[in-house]
Amino acid sequence: MSEFNADNTPLEFPCRLGVKAMGHAGAGLAERAERIIADHASVLDVQTTGSRNGRYVSVTVTIEAQSREQLEGLYQALHNDDAVMVTL
Repeated sequence: MSEFNADNTPLEFPCRLGVKAMGHAGAGLAERAERIIADHASVLDVQTTGSRNGRYVSVTVTIEAQSREQLEGLYQALHNDDAVMVTL
């Protein structure tokens, strides 16, 4: 299986892309995720959805992505935040 890199990616940059982060509802995840993502890219839209039981929240931040390296840095920053359980 080949690995994706800056020269081998299915994305064509620049492009709009939805970055999703999920975690516990009480952790201020929406604000934290938007702040982290805004440090790496231009934020175009933010949508937040709570789970049925209200314990979890998912935040989808639509960005203008410029490069694969930018996305790698953004996802690494999200993974480094304690409030973020999963990213997509």
